[in-house]
Amino acid sequence: MKLLLDENLPKRLKTDFAEHEIYTVRDKGWNGKKNGELMLLLFTESFDALLTFDKNLQFQQNFTKYSTPVLLLAAPDNTYMTLSTMVPVIREVLAHPLRPGPTVISF
Repeated sequence: MKLLLDENLPKRLKTDFAEHEIYTVRDKGWNGKKNGELMLLLFTESFDALLTFDKNLQFQQNFTKYSTPVLLLAAPDNTYMTLSTMVPVIREVLAHPLRPGPTVISF
């Protein structure tokens, strides 16, 4: 599965998903891209999902325009220490077919 970690996630989280083809926004040179532009890039480059900590994304985008699933990590903070505890749940979600639009994964 081809995944993108949003710039608001620690890049170290990438190592927890070695079984996937995973990139960070920085890896792709997409730092500072607005959400709509980022969603279009995800589609254009055939990403299977975006992982993000951006709680506003689900309210800012019209997801009927984009077919790329978005996994919104809902946790108290976006530190690696906190988010790494969510990895088993994220893996479980990724093991099943993903629907377009936001899926909230709670801490």
